[in-house]
Amino acid sequence: MQKFLLLSGAILGGLGVGLGAFGAHALKPMLEASQRLDTYETAVKYQFYHAFALLITGLLAYRIENRLLTYAGYSFLGGTLIFSGSLYILCLSGIRWLGAITPIGGVLMIIGWVLVAWVVATGE
Repeated sequence: MQKFLLLSGAILGGLGVGLGAFGAHALKPMLEASQRLDTYETAVKYQFYHAFALLITGLLAYRIENRLLTYAGYSFLGGTLIFSGSLYILCLSGIRWLGAITPIGGVLMIIGWVLVAWVVATGE
């Protein structure tokens, strides 16, 4: 599981660089015209935060054996895919109802942080 968490974090981080650069250069005129540049930047920012969260969780999993770290990793990954993914699609397609599922991703991210905090606090 540790390898999966670390690999997921590395992939999300690499994709974050690519998507950030793509948004800043190729998509910038379109994103500015649709007034979605801030939304796109939020998607990239949260993707990066949770790429690091996955890397940290993967490293913790080498030191602390606890299935809650696995659940935290899945929460971070799923949350990022839903949160950032829905924002990317919203920005590129204009499909507004996707904004309604974005908070589900945010809740999953919060769950991931709570689980990591629990494992660290209890040492279990």
